[in-house]
Amino acid sequence: MTVVPFARPATDPPLTAQNDAEAMNSVLGKARLIIESFTAEDDVLSLAELVRRSGVAKASVHRLAQELLDWGVLERAGNRYRLGLRLFEIGQRVPRQRTLREAALPYMEDLLIATQEAVHFAIHDGLDVLYVEKLIVHRGINKQSRVAGRLPLYCTATGKMILAFSPPSLFREVVDNGLRPLTRKTVVQPGLLRAQLAKVRHDRLAVEVEETRLGYMSVAVPVFSGPTTLAGALSITAPTCRMHIVRFTAALRTAGLGISRTLQAQA
Repeated sequence: MTVVPFARPATDPPLTAQNDAEAMNSVLGKARLIIESFTAEDDVLSLAELVRRSGVAKASVHRLAQELLDWGVLERAGNRYRLGLRLFEIGQRVPRQRTLREAALPYMEDLLIATQEAVHFAIHDGLDVLYVEKLIVHRGINKQSRVAGRLPLYCTATGKMILAFSPPSLFREVVDNGLRPLTRKTVVQPGLLRAQLAKVRHDRLAVEVEETRLGYMSVAVPVFSGPTTLAGALSITAPTCRMHIVRFTAALRTAGLGISRTLQAQA
């Protein structure tokens, strides 16, 4: 069994031009732009790369990078920089993430053993799903998602589940932002997506087939922290050739119900 360690999202919600301009006018804003220059694919970045990606003046990047080094948010890697352990330490203190992970992990582990496929727990953040935990086996590792990574709400099983139990205003916001295909099978027609969400609400089951990665599909169920309060969504992701919908769905529903009961008992 492998628990994927903390990693920064491959992409973050883009800054608007107004927010970008405001960030440039404050020290904290500039530090944010420097830190968010790193993606999950970046182990290290040079000073020049930090300047180019952040848009902050070289002298400011150099000065702020030194302060971030002193704080432990950045670390030296030769003559380049990488994200520091201080960020990981602070991230583990986030109460919402910690509470959800502690409630979900025992059931996710049981689900992993029962299915031998990737298990995810995701929550809503902006227009994305944010993965707070992922358990995998070594066989057929799915690299599309990562802990603390993001994927769009409209094309993931967990995202469809979250959209289905969210206010209609979120659906409109997602559509207005654009339904861009990740694969040739991504649903990008608002009417079709709306119909899918109606079925998800009725069945309390979301199925996504090759919308985020060809050859893979996911099945998700809701997790509630209160009678009608959605905490997130639990899913199984597997190659389409190995996805046993009936068997996996039964185990998935049992796990989702167990997490929901645990969260509600803590409320």
